[in-house]
Amino acid sequence: MATNQTDLPTLRVNLAEYAATKAMRDGRVSSSVVNLDYCGPARAHDGFKPMLRENAFDAGELAIVTYLQAKAYGKPYVLLPAPISGRFQHHCAGYNGELGHLDPKDIEGKRVGVRTYAQTTGLWIRGILRHEYGVDLDKVTWMTQGEGHLAEYADPANCQRLPKGSSVGQMMLDGELAAVLAGEDMPKDPRVKTLVPDAQAAAKDWFAREGVVPINHMFVVHAGLSKERPDIVRELYRMIVESRALGEGVPAVIPPFGLEANRKGIQLAIDWALDQKIIPRRFSVDELFDDVTGSLG
Repeated sequence: MATNQTDLPTLRVNLAEYAATKAMRDGRVSSSVVNLDYCGPARAHDGFKPMLRENAFDAGELAIVTYLQAKAYGKPYVLLPAPISGRFQHHCAGYNGELGHLDPKDIEGKRVGVRTYAQTTGLWIRGILRHEYGVDLDKVTWMTQGEGHLAEYADPANCQRLPKGSSVGQMMLDGELAAVLAGEDMPKDPRVKTLVPDAQAAAKDWFAREGVVPINHMFVVHAGLSKERPDIVRELYRMIVESRALGEGVPAVIPPFGLEANRKGIQLAIDWALDQKIIPRRFSVDELFDDVTGSLG
């Protein structure tokens, strides 16, 4: 945290531009308490590794799974009850329908591609496949393009790394992989079918039962900042809430603000991350927050 000429502290922030964050980034939501230097990369996930390995940012968005791993390995960041992004994930497992029909359980004994094993999209869709469709995740070989964001973490034994430069989407289309787990990276190709049958209806049904919009990214701050400048942390929360309220084109389906409103969704992420060997122990939701951030909203 630096101090600039106006004597306001400046935070190095990793926050990409979405409909919900645009008003912060373009200055419509400003602050008399802190300056924000949006020095993170255009794609926020490219900033997760520098944030956690090199302390490159004071605050910013972090995938919920990456945050759980950061907590597990003692990284000094604390969660705000402020989701930056989230969505239903039922459509995020795809296969090439031209090569024959696949039901969810058909991926057992086969190779399925995913960018990294600990990717948040992967966590959610694997959990859905397991808990809704009975897929034994241990019977799948997960083919990954790269390592996760935490140096301390090693993928489970049923993961294999693909050669550098491999595209899991292309390999799925070519029949080298049975299916792929992907969000925006899913190939835009008419041959791609969702592994979850009628994914949109399945997501609607799941939401009616669970009441949870799966969280992708949440806002975090350095623990030292929360301890030394709780006023700045409260200010950041205000700005995030106001920015979303001003956003045009913010998705209609997005996780709410506030700890209690997100408790069930965060607990589900914790439970599924432990089940999928992504974190070494189960956390309580409350230990992800401190006295300052837990009281926000």
